[in-house]
Amino acid sequence: MRPKVAIIGNPSLLNDNYPVHAGGTMNSEAVAEVSRCVPFIVPADPRFVSVEELLESCDGFLLTGGRPNVHPTEYGEVETEAHGAFDRARDAIVLPLVRACVERGQPFLGICRGFQEVNVAMGGSLYPEIRDLPGRMNHRMPPDGTIEEKFALRHVVSFPQDGVFADLFGTHKVMTNTLHGQGIKEPGQRIVVEGTAEDGTPEAIYVKDAPGFTLAVQWHPEYQAATDPVSRPLFEAFGRAAYAWADGKPFL
Repeated sequence: MRPKVAIIGNPSLLNDNYPVHAGGTMNSEAVAEVSRCVPFIVPADPRFVSVEELLESCDGFLLTGGRPNVHPTEYGEVETEAHGAFDRARDAIVLPLVRACVERGQPFLGICRGFQEVNVAMGGSLYPEIRDLPGRMNHRMPPDGTIEEKFALRHVVSFPQDGVFADLFGTHKVMTNTLHGQGIKEPGQRIVVEGTAEDGTPEAIYVKDAPGFTLAVQWHPEYQAATDPVSRPLFEAFGRAAYAWADGKPFL
């Protein structure tokens, strides 16, 4: 049996009026085809699931991107218009889920909002709009264009030569796609920022001394995960961690 990976879903509207819990097809493709796990879309809402049930039912978690942002009260700041839309139900599930996974050694892979959730869950904070900061680039998704144009590679992320990500990718510089508005302000406790964009924006993190897989990236590796030379090793490593957890073995 393949390990079961929960893909954190986002609320959406089908045909503009029917509420659904949604997950991008490319997330399922990456989990099934590259990580070689069984993908499940999970409603991130405490009305339907509990953190305890998810931990016992699943072997790993894909913390997906999503348009709503983590609510600023989760990191001790006041809500402003710049913070955008929110998903308080997802906050209520994913933030404690991250902390539980860190403690248990249960694997997760954070992507975009998921990257930000990992930082906030560990006590960090976020900038509401990094493009407004002096010297920062606009990392947001282009408003127009095809999927290929929106998810195109746009900037370099650099890593220390002897770091976790450089070892995983086999290089200390990679090209990534950038589709986010917020970014790390203060790293959380035990958060190690390894990857940074040219403008200094944190783009790759993990939790120091965690017993399991805790990698998270600010870009979108689920796009063309099977063929992209950066995305594939990331999802393969996540898959190995899920298999190890399912087999009751430590992830090395």
